[in-house]
Amino acid sequence: MKINRRLVLLVTVPLVVAVTFAVLALAPATNQALQANRLTTMVDVASSVSELTHHLQRERAAATALVSTQGDTDSFRETSNATDKSVAQFRSQIGSLSSVPGTAQAALDRIDRFIDEMPSLRAQVRSGGSTVTALTFGYRIVIADLIDYRDGIAQADGVDADVADRIRAAAALSRASEHMGQQQVAVMKAQATGGFTEASKRTFEATRIGYTEATGALFDLGPAQWRTWLERTLSGPKALEARRLEDQVARTAPDKELTVTPKKWQQATADRQAILRSVESRIDESVLKTVTETRTSLAWLAGAEVALVLLTLISAVVVAIRLGRVMIRRLRDLRNAAHEVAHTGLPRVMTELSQPGALSGATPEQVAERSGNPVKTTGLDEIGEVGEAFNAVHHEAVRLAAQQAHIHEQFAETLVGVARRGAQLTTVMVSELDTVQRDEADPERMKTLFALDHLAIRMERNTNNLLVLGGYGHGRVRSADISCSTVIVAAAQQIERFDRVSLGVIESGIGIAARVVHDVAHILAELLDNATRFSPPDKQVGVAVWRLWDRAVVQIVDEGVGITAERRANLNKGLLEPKSGIGDVRSMGLHVVARLAARHGIVVELRDSSGPGTIAEVTLPANVLAAAPQETTPPAQGSPGERPGVRYEAPRPITGPGPLRRQPAGAGAPGAPGGQNGIGRNGDAAAAGDYNPGGDSGSAGSSRDGSRGSDGSRGSDGTKGSPADERERSNAPSQHPVHAEPVSRIAGVSSSGLPLRQRNTPKQWPTLGKRDGEQRSGAAPKPSPRRRDSRQVSDVLAAYAQGINRSTGHRGRSATDDDTQRSKK
Repeated sequence: MKINRRLVLLVTVPLVVAVTFAVLALAPATNQALQANRLTTMVDVASSVSELTHHLQRERAAATALVSTQGDTDSFRETSNATDKSVAQFRSQIGSLSSVPGTAQAALDRIDRFIDEMPSLRAQVRSGGSTVTALTFGYRIVIADLIDYRDGIAQADGVDADVADRIRAAAALSRASEHMGQQQVAVMKAQATGGFTEASKRTFEATRIGYTEATGALFDLGPAQWRTWLERTLSGPKALEARRLEDQVARTAPDKELTVTPKKWQQATADRQAILRSVESRIDESVLKTVTETRTSLAWLAGAEVALVLLTLISAVVVAIRLGRVMIRRLRDLRNAAHEVAHTGLPRVMTELSQPGALSGATPEQVAERSGNPVKTTGLDEIGEVGEAFNAVHHEAVRLAAQQAHIHEQFAETLVGVARRGAQLTTVMVSELDTVQRDEADPERMKTLFALDHLAIRMERNTNNLLVLGGYGHGRVRSADISCSTVIVAAAQQIERFDRVSLGVIESGIGIAARVVHDVAHILAELLDNATRFSPPDKQVGVAVWRLWDRAVVQIVDEGVGITAERRANLNKGLLEPKSGIGDVRSMGLHVVARLAARHGIVVELRDSSGPGTIAEVTLPANVLAAAPQETTPPAQGSPGERPGVRYEAPRPITGPGPLRRQPAGAGAPGAPGGQNGIGRNGDAAAAGDYNPGGDSGSAGSSRDGSRGSDGSRGSDGTKGSPADERERSNAPSQHPVHAEPVSRIAGVSSSGLPLRQRNTPKQWPTLGKRDGEQRSGAAPKPSPRRRDSRQVSDVLAAYAQGINRSTGHRGRSATDDDTQRSKK
C-alpha cells in the first residue's frame, strides 16, 4: 500500500471513531431539542384545546337553556358558530403533531369522533328530542377528553419536571372551569324542574368541591404568580356577584323553589366563566413561553455542540490534509530523486566514469563533489535526514566508482605498458628471426624457424589483446584495402591450429577497408581460435563468406559439443553490449571481440548449429566493406546457376601460415608449413610463396591485394624489397601460375552451394579440408556420413542467400528496390 493511502487510513480511522463518539454524545442533546420542539407543538395545540373547551361549555349552557325553555335559538346558533370556528382551528393544529403520548392520543381520537357526531346532537337540541341529562352528558364527555389531553401531554418523553407541573396546573384550572360549567347546568336544570332534588343537590355540592380541589391543585403545582392572577381576577365585582348567587343557591334546601332567576344566574355564571377563561389564557401563554424558551435553549445547546464537533472534525481534517500533503510531497520528491539516481543518474555517472580518461586528472573526492546532491528534500525531520543520508550514499557511490575508475585506469596503463614492452620484445625477436632465416638453407632448421615465427605471431595477438583491454588498438593502419579471403587467411595464421581451418564458399568481390583490416582480422582470429580449441582435434573448422544486400556475413562453423541456450544467450549479450573496465581474464577473447566489434558497428552472434557444434556469425556493415582488389589469376569458369558478374573463390584448406615475409624458393623443409597470402607480423599483407612440402621449388603466389609477387620488386605493402630479398628472388626458379581449384568441394553442389542434378550418380557428401599427410599419402577418401555437418549447413545457407540475390538480379531489381523491400521488412 502506498504511503498516501496509509496516511489516509491513519487519519480516517481516528476521524471515524471521533465522529461515532461525537454522534453518540450529541444524540441526547439533539433528542432533547427534538422533544422540546414536539412539546412546544403539543402545548400550542393545548391552547386551542382550552379555547374549544370554553366554547363547548358555552354551547352546552345555551343548549340546556333552549331545551329547558329558558333560552332561545339565536343564542344556541351563536354559540354553535363560535364552536365550529374553534373546531376548525383545533383540527388545523393537531395535523402538525408528530408524536403524542398514549393517553393524550386516545383523548384526541375520542374528541375527533365527538366532533363528527356534533351535527346530530345539535339537531336533537333544536328539535327538543333530547333530555337535559343526556344533552349535558354528551358535552361533559368531550370536555373531559379535552382536559385529559392537556393533562396527558405532561407525560411526554423528555419533559422537564417543572414544565410538567406547569402543564398539570394549567389542566387543573381547565378542570375548575368545567366544574363551574357543570354547576351552571345543574342549577339551570333545577330551575326548570322547580327546585333541587336530593340527587341534583349532591351534584351541585360536588361541583363546588371539585372546583375547590382543582384550584388547590393549581396553587400547589403552578408558580405563585398564577395564584395571584387567579385571586385578583376572582376578587372583581362580577366574580363576587357570581359567588354570592352560588352561596344563595347552596342555601336552598331540596324541594324548595330557587329564588335566583334563570336569567340572572346565567349571566353571573357566564361572567365567571369568562373570568376563568382569561386567567386560563394567561396561564397557557406562560406555559407555551416556558416550553418555547426551553426548546430554544436546548436547540442552541445542541446546535453549539454539533457546530463544535463539526468544527473540530473539519479542523482535524484540514490539518491532516495539509500535513499529509506536505509529507507526501516530500516523500514523492525523495522517491523521484531516488528513482532518478538509481535508474538514470548513477548509471550515467558510472558509464561516464567507465570511459577512458573520464577522471581528467581529478581525484575521486572532487568527482563526488561535482556530482552534487540529487535529493533536495532536507530538513530537521526524519524525511530530511533520509534525504541527507541518501545524498551521502550517492556521494560515496560516486566516489567509490571514481576510485574504481582510477584503479582501472592505472591497471589499463599497466596493461598497455606491459603490452608495449612485450611488443618491443616481440619485434626484436622477429627481427632476429628474419636475420637467421635469410642466412639459413637447411630445411629442418628452417621448419623450426617457421614454428618460432608462428609463435611470435600468436604472441603479438595476445599483446594486441592487452592493448584493446587497456583502451587502445592497433597502432598501424593499412594504406590499401584487402580482400576478405586474405583477411580470413591472415586471421587463421594467428592461431595455433591453423591447419584445421578450411575455407568454404567465399563470394568474390568482398573487400575490407584498410582502416579496419587489422581489427577484423583480430576478431576472426579470436573466433577461429575459440572454434579450434573447443572442437575435436580431428575435425575441421569451416569458414564461409557471402554478401547480404549491403552487408557481408562471415560464418565460422565448428563441430564441438556446443553450448547451452542460456550460456549462448549470455555470451551474445556480452558480445552485443561490451562491458567496461578490464573484464574477466578467463573470457578475455570475448571482451576483445565485443570491444572491437562495437568500435566499428560489427555484429557478432553465436548460433546453434543443426548438427553438433556452434556457428559464430560475423555481420560486417557497409562502412567496413570495400571493393576487393582485382586478382591477377584468371577467374574460374562459373558453374551452371551462378549469378552473372559474381565469382566465388575456390574452397581450400589453409595448409600453413607460411613465412610472413618472402622466403627464398626451396628454403622450406619437409613438413614445414606452406605459405599463403596473409598479413605479416608487422600487420601488413605480404605475398608469400606456396611452399612445397616435398622440398621442391615453391611457386610464388600472387598477392590478393594486387601487390606484386616474387617476380616484382615490391611487397604487398607497396615498399621495395630488401637487397637480400632481391638476391633470393634472382636465385629462385621461375614462378608458375596458381591454378584455380574446383569451384566447389561438395560433389553435386555448385559453387553457390545449390545441388546439381546428376543421373545415376550416388549422393556424395563433402570432404572437408584434409591434413597434409592425407594429401601426400594419396589414400582413398573414407565414406562420408549420411548426415550434413555444420559446415555443409553453412554452405547451403550461403548458397540460399546467394540464390536469392541472383534471382532478384535476374528480375532486374535495382538497389533502390532492394532497399525499399528491406525497409518494408
